[in-house]
Amino acid sequence: MEVSFSSWKMQKICNSPKEMQAKYGPRMARILQQRLSELTAADTLDDVRQLPAARCHELSGARKGQLAVDLVHPKRLIFRADHDPVPAKPDGGLDWTKVTRVLVIEVVDYHGR
Repeated sequence: MEVSFSSWKMQKICNSPKEMQAKYGPRMARILQQRLSELTAADTLDDVRQLPAARCHELSGARKGQLAVDLVHPKRLIFRADHDPVPAKPDGGLDWTKVTRVLVIEVVDYHGR
């Protein structure tokens, strides 16, 4: 899958193990790097959905249209399908099997927001 980033700063952090460790610490950096590798290796978003440790899931409310994968609790890697239009099933839901590009937005703890 093609992975791009919402900002130059996020791209710089995610493309450098040294930057990741400086920003998030060694454990978080290792898991973040693993999640990014999983996204890149996947053919579609549905492949990532099958990885139990990643726990890829759609968000709701103010974050509708975004997805998350688990990092070090409570942090999540937030991204969205990078298609125009976003692939949808007949019922309007996201068609995970057709998402081949994602845009990484941020690493955040969105709980309690």
